[in-house]
Amino acid sequence: MKTGLLLSVMMIFFMAYKARTANTSDSISGNNIEKQDQTSIPDNAKAFSTEASYTGDISANMTGGIKTGVVFLGMVNMKVGFDTQNAKLWKGGQFFINGAVTHGKSPSDLLVGDFQAVSNIDAGDHIYIHELWYKHQFNRFEITFGLQDLNIEFAASDNGSMFINSSFGIPSLISDNIPAPIFPLTALGITTKIQLAEKVSLSVAIYDGCPTAFEHNVYNTNWHICTEDGSLILGEFNWSADFFQLPGTYKAGYYFHSGLKETDPETGETSEVFDSNYGVYFIADQTVWEKADREKSIDVFTQIALSPASINNHHYYIGGGINYFGISKKKPEDALGLAVASAGFKKGYRQNETTLEMYYKKQFGENLTLQPDLQYVIHPAGTDEQLPNALVGILRFSLNF
Repeated sequence: MKTGLLLSVMMIFFMAYKARTANTSDSISGNNIEKQDQTSIPDNAKAFSTEASYTGDISANMTGGIKTGVVFLGMVNMKVGFDTQNAKLWKGGQFFINGAVTHGKSPSDLLVGDFQAVSNIDAGDHIYIHELWYKHQFNRFEITFGLQDLNIEFAASDNGSMFINSSFGIPSLISDNIPAPIFPLTALGITTKIQLAEKVSLSVAIYDGCPTAFEHNVYNTNWHICTEDGSLILGEFNWSADFFQLPGTYKAGYYFHSGLKETDPETGETSEVFDSNYGVYFIADQTVWEKADREKSIDVFTQIALSPASINNHHYYIGGGINYFGISKKKPEDALGLAVASAGFKKGYRQNETTLEMYYKKQFGENLTLQPDLQYVIHPAGTDEQLPNALVGILRFSLNF
């Protein structure tokens, strides 16, 4: 009840603010503010840019898993960006805040029992700050300080983001083996990116090794950094290449966590949760067919992540799929996709979990998207029990303001 009331108040406040800034020429795309030309400022450029969205999932487990049933998940995002150059302050500066409200019941926990999470907005009931950072851009270099989501800059696939299962957003190996600052709980960090060549860049980041849990950090404003949390370091090469005049993007990355310790609040004793941990990953997005007018295309993607089996029960992940964009001439935004995600475990620990997903995304006007989605989960591995294969249907709707 309280969540619903606060959600309504936040939406009303944001829409009022949005109305005041309706003429802004800036925009925020996803979780990134679009890059702007630093050499000139249009007369109508505004310092503030705003965006609000609501995403809802109606999830039904039709067979297998823990039990059949239907649940609902919802997420609100409200984003405000501030460009220092457009505000006539200094060149290259951007402030950004992303507030989030998540609510509803988890289909994975209550119905499916899967490990990889059938919905990427599954987060519990929270009202919090998801991102809060300052970015400064130089000629070929940028640096970002603040509360950040690792998955915005690292281990992300553009084609994978079209799907709803969480593993297509970030390989499950990374999110499971280390306390990574990703949705829903982010952490303080410093991210740098340098453009080594026209089509080659290198990103390096260091984050707080363990985001403070929601139990002690209700709104994600109580940031606690200590040596016991260790640190998380990442590096990623990103390069673009054209094959037969068709564009592709490739990423190769490495992560290292220095280790995590925890202190018993009653006894004051400190124990080691895990020693240093590390892994590598490779992400590829490639267009394989495109019409001359570029209104239709077929894109494929691949995800591979590996970590030592000697220190991780979940030691490999393989995913990939295909998207067909521009199904309708009148609606080039419409898309159809098919993908597979497989989480691999040590022999004898549990069976590998493999999920097949198929979706159709339909755009209605500028602000409404519907996405029917079907997932078949083979050997759900999110519990200690052996569960039957599950068939899950999800209807996602997205509203943008």
